[in-house]
Amino acid sequence: MKLFIIAAVLSVAAAASYRPEYKAPSYKPEYKAPSYPAPGYSAPSYKDNKYADITVTSQSDERNIDGSSQWSYAQSDYTTREESQVQKKFQGVTYDSYGKESYGEVVGNTNKGSSYWVSPEGQKFTLTWAADEAGFQPKGEHLPVAPVHEYELPVAPVHEYELPVAPVHIPFNGKGYKIY
Repeated sequence: MKLFIIAAVLSVAAAASYRPEYKAPSYKPEYKAPSYPAPGYSAPSYKDNKYADITVTSQSDERNIDGSSQWSYAQSDYTTREESQVQKKFQGVTYDSYGKESYGEVVGNTNKGSSYWVSPEGQKFTLTWAADEAGFQPKGEHLPVAPVHEYELPVAPVHEYELPVAPVHIPFNGKGYKIY
């Protein structure tokens, strides 16, 4: 057994002291400057971009340690957008690691925000929204509104009828008893 341990130690020592000689490549590439002048490219121009003059004039993005955040931007064409979100605890459906469904406390986001823009025709649009436990609720003057029910539904006419009474025949057997 001692002989095995000594042989193992010697083989490890021999492996640690072995270093193969590495020789770096002996050639050194030489690059000559091109004999022709490099072309002077200007910045590419996109003539088909109809929004080339629109730039972002302000921008903010704030992320908080509690999970809430808010961000916004404004552009040179007066388009703006801002949004904020807060993490909130709700009562809802949760799933465990096996996929079993249960009802309990869940964490979700509530968002609210607004946007403003001007159409190419010059019409101004403002859209505000909230998204929370009640769902997504957009508001804006340009959004369609369902018609209001302003009329009363007609009531079906009531007719009173007297049902005719049919004579009842009770069969008797020959002895005067009723047979049912």
